[in-house]
Amino acid sequence: MTTLADEFGDGAVTAEDVVHLEHAIRLAAEARARGDHPFGAIVVAPDGMVIEGLNSVVTQPDPTGHAETNAVRAASAVLTADALAASTLFTSTEPCAMCAGASYWAGIQRVVYALAEDELIHIVGEQEGIPTMALPCREVFARGGRAVSVVGPVALPGASAVHAGFWGEETG
Repeated sequence: MTTLADEFGDGAVTAEDVVHLEHAIRLAAEARARGDHPFGAIVVAPDGMVIEGLNSVVTQPDPTGHAETNAVRAASAVLTADALAASTLFTSTEPCAMCAGASYWAGIQRVVYALAEDELIHIVGEQEGIPTMALPCREVFARGGRAVSVVGPVALPGASAVHAGFWGEETG
């Protein structure tokens, strides 16, 4: 298990970060329970406001309904550009290229995630005939014109546990 003093990416994970990541993992379990893919995310504003996002790919149906994109969309509707820039996106799993792009374009400058994309690929394999995209969020952010601080992966058992048995049982 990772200690809070360990370094991840561009900064150290804090006890508060872990609390927020556990919140995102609970949302992933909620998404799974309602029939969606097991991903959850929150945007935490500088004043402490928490905006939740659950995956809605299956129940909407919307291929862009990833938890991070849904959280960023909801946060953008209620926060100013300055507040978004000072907010943090917490995700149960490393943001995919689309979700990293959404957070980048929203102006969010800090992302913290639990399960790494390369670990997810081993769990998922191919979903509905579409191979998982192997593109770490740091690579997406590195192509942008401003810095985005990325912290993760943060080793939390619930982050991989929420996926247990889900992907192998999917039908295309």
